[in-house]
Amino acid sequence: MYTIISGTNRADSNTIKIARQYDYFLRQKGIEPNFLSLENMDVNHRSPAMIQLEKTILIPAKKFIFIAPEYNGSIPGVLKSLIDISDIKNVWWGKKALLAGVSTGRAGNLRGMEHFTGILHYVKVIVHPNKLPISIVDRLLDAEGKITDPATVKVINQQLDEFIEF
Repeated sequence: MYTIISGTNRADSNTIKIARQYDYFLRQKGIEPNFLSLENMDVNHRSPAMIQLEKTILIPAKKFIFIAPEYNGSIPGVLKSLIDISDIKNVWWGKKALLAGVSTGRAGNLRGMEHFTGILHYVKVIVHPNKLPISIVDRLLDAEGKITDPATVKVINQQLDEFIEF
Protein backbone atom coordinates (compact mmCIF):
# COMPACT_ATOMS: atom_id res chain seq x y z
CA MET A 1 0.00 0.00 0.00
CA TYR A 2 1.36 3.38 -1.09
CA THR A 3 0.37 6.77 0.34
CA ILE A 4 1.26 10.06 -1.32
CA ILE A 5 1.46 12.99 1.09
CA SER A 6 1.24 16.55 -0.20
CA GLY A 7 3.30 18.21 2.51
CA THR A 8 1.76 21.67 2.85
CA ASN A 9 -1.47 23.12 4.13
CA ARG A 10 -1.51 25.94 1.56
CA ALA A 11 -4.54 25.82 -0.70
CA ASP A 12 -4.04 25.16 -4.41
CA SER A 13 -0.27 24.89 -4.00
CA ASN A 14 2.25 23.77 -6.58
CA THR A 15 3.03 20.98 -4.12
CA ILE A 16 -0.41 19.41 -4.44
CA LYS A 17 -0.21 19.74 -8.21
CA ILE A 18 3.08 17.80 -8.26
CA ALA A 19 1.66 15.27 -5.79
CA ARG A 20 -1.30 14.72 -8.12
CA GLN A 21 1.15 14.09 -10.96
CA TYR A 22 2.88 11.41 -8.84
CA ASP A 23 -0.55 9.89 -8.21
CA TYR A 24 -1.27 9.89 -11.95
CA PHE A 25 2.07 8.28 -12.84
CA LEU A 26 1.66 5.57 -10.19
CA ARG A 27 -1.82 4.76 -11.49
CA GLN A 28 -0.37 4.44 -14.99
CA LYS A 29 1.96 1.79 -13.50
CA GLY A 30 -1.01 -0.13 -12.05
CA ILE A 31 -0.62 1.11 -8.46
CA GLU A 32 -3.57 2.82 -6.76
CA PRO A 33 -2.14 4.91 -3.93
CA ASN A 34 -3.93 6.69 -1.15
CA PHE A 35 -3.62 10.46 -1.39
CA LEU A 36 -3.28 12.69 1.65
CA SER A 37 -3.33 16.47 1.44
CA LEU A 38 -2.47 18.43 4.55
CA GLU A 39 -4.81 21.28 3.52
CA ASN A 40 -7.24 22.07 6.34
CA MET A 41 -5.70 19.39 8.54
CA ASP A 42 -5.55 20.00 12.28
CA VAL A 43 -2.22 18.65 13.45
CA ASN A 44 -2.18 20.47 16.78
CA HIS A 45 -3.55 17.55 18.78
CA ARG A 46 -4.51 13.87 18.46
CA SER A 47 -8.12 14.36 17.50
CA PRO A 48 -10.54 11.54 16.68
CA ALA A 49 -10.13 12.55 13.01
CA MET A 50 -6.36 12.11 13.26
CA ILE A 51 -6.72 8.71 14.91
CA GLN A 52 -9.12 7.66 12.14
CA LEU A 53 -6.65 8.90 9.51
CA GLU A 54 -3.95 6.76 11.10
CA LYS A 55 -6.15 3.67 11.10
CA THR A 56 -7.37 4.03 7.53
CA ILE A 57 -4.43 5.55 5.63
CA LEU A 58 -1.19 5.91 7.58
CA ILE A 59 -0.84 2.61 9.45
CA PRO A 60 -1.82 0.39 6.48
CA ALA A 61 0.72 2.15 4.21
CA LYS A 62 4.02 0.39 3.64
CA LYS A 63 5.50 3.07 1.38
CA PHE A 64 5.11 6.83 1.57
CA ILE A 65 5.79 9.37 -1.14
CA PHE A 66 6.33 12.81 0.34
CA ILE A 67 6.12 15.89 -1.85
CA ALA A 68 7.52 18.72 0.27
CA PRO A 69 7.91 22.37 -0.64
CA GLU A 70 10.78 24.50 0.56
CA TYR A 71 9.82 26.62 3.56
CA ASN A 72 12.70 28.70 4.88
CA GLY A 73 15.33 26.13 3.92
CA SER A 74 13.38 23.20 5.35
CA ILE A 75 9.92 21.64 5.27
CA PRO A 76 6.53 23.05 6.31
CA GLY A 77 5.73 22.87 10.00
CA VAL A 78 2.45 21.09 9.25
CA LEU A 79 4.40 18.15 7.79
CA LYS A 80 6.66 17.92 10.85
CA SER A 81 3.60 18.23 13.11
CA LEU A 82 1.91 15.33 11.30
CA ILE A 83 4.80 13.13 12.35
CA ASP A 84 4.99 14.60 15.85
CA ILE A 85 1.34 13.89 16.76
CA SER A 86 1.14 10.48 15.15
CA ASP A 87 1.55 7.08 16.78
CA ILE A 88 5.17 6.95 15.65
CA LYS A 89 5.81 3.26 16.22
CA ASN A 90 2.71 2.06 14.35
CA VAL A 91 2.66 4.69 11.62
CA TRP A 92 6.33 5.02 10.67
CA TRP A 93 8.68 2.33 12.04
CA GLY A 94 10.18 0.08 9.36
CA LYS A 95 8.35 1.68 6.45
CA LYS A 96 9.85 3.19 3.30
CA ALA A 97 9.72 6.71 1.92
CA LEU A 98 10.41 8.51 -1.33
CA LEU A 99 11.04 12.25 -1.29
CA ALA A 100 10.52 14.97 -3.86
CA GLY A 101 11.25 18.59 -3.07
CA VAL A 102 9.41 21.45 -4.73
CA SER A 103 10.48 25.07 -5.09
CA THR A 104 10.19 28.00 -7.42
CA GLY A 105 13.91 28.54 -6.93
CA ARG A 106 16.78 26.58 -8.38
CA ALA A 107 17.53 24.05 -5.62
CA GLY A 108 14.24 22.14 -5.48
CA ASN A 109 14.30 22.03 -1.66
CA LEU A 110 17.51 20.01 -1.44
CA ARG A 111 18.21 21.31 2.07
CA GLY A 112 14.67 20.55 3.21
CA MET A 113 14.82 17.00 1.86
CA GLU A 114 18.05 16.38 3.78
CA HIS A 115 16.51 17.80 6.94
CA PHE A 116 13.39 15.68 6.44
CA THR A 117 15.54 12.59 5.81
CA GLY A 118 17.04 13.05 9.27
CA ILE A 119 13.56 13.30 10.81
CA LEU A 120 12.38 10.19 8.97
CA HIS A 121 15.47 8.23 9.98
CA TYR A 122 14.80 9.19 13.59
CA VAL A 123 11.33 7.60 13.38
CA LYS A 124 12.88 4.53 11.72
CA VAL A 125 11.73 5.14 8.15
CA ILE A 126 14.00 3.88 5.37
CA VAL A 127 14.43 6.69 2.85
CA HIS A 128 15.09 5.90 -0.80
CA PRO A 129 18.37 7.53 -1.87
CA ASN A 130 16.99 9.08 -5.08
CA LYS A 131 15.52 12.31 -3.71
CA LEU A 132 14.22 14.41 -6.57
CA PRO A 133 14.55 18.20 -6.40
CA ILE A 134 11.92 19.80 -8.61
CA SER A 135 13.12 23.34 -9.25
CA ILE A 136 11.35 26.24 -10.96
CA VAL A 137 8.12 24.34 -10.45
CA ASP A 138 6.04 27.34 -11.46
CA ARG A 139 7.53 27.09 -14.99
CA LEU A 140 7.05 23.31 -15.25
CA LEU A 141 3.27 23.29 -14.76
CA ASP A 142 0.64 24.21 -17.31
CA ALA A 143 -2.64 26.00 -16.51
CA GLU A 144 -4.22 22.67 -15.53
CA GLY A 145 -1.42 21.86 -13.06
CA LYS A 146 0.23 19.21 -15.22
CA ILE A 147 3.95 18.91 -15.79
CA THR A 148 4.81 20.00 -19.31
CA ASP A 149 8.56 19.37 -19.27
CA PRO A 150 9.37 15.94 -20.79
CA ALA A 151 12.68 15.67 -18.89
CA THR A 152 10.91 16.16 -15.55
CA VAL A 153 8.25 13.59 -16.45
CA LYS A 154 11.04 11.15 -17.34
CA VAL A 155 12.98 11.58 -14.07
CA ILE A 156 9.81 11.30 -11.96
CA ASN A 157 8.93 8.04 -13.69
CA GLN A 158 12.48 6.73 -13.21
CA GLN A 159 12.33 7.68 -9.53
CA LEU A 160 8.98 5.90 -9.15
CA ASP A 161 10.24 2.79 -10.95
CA GLU A 162 13.19 2.63 -8.55
CA PHE A 163 10.89 3.09 -5.54
CA ILE A 164 8.54 0.33 -6.69
CA GLU A 165 11.53 -2.05 -6.70
CA PHE A 166 12.83 -0.68 -3.35
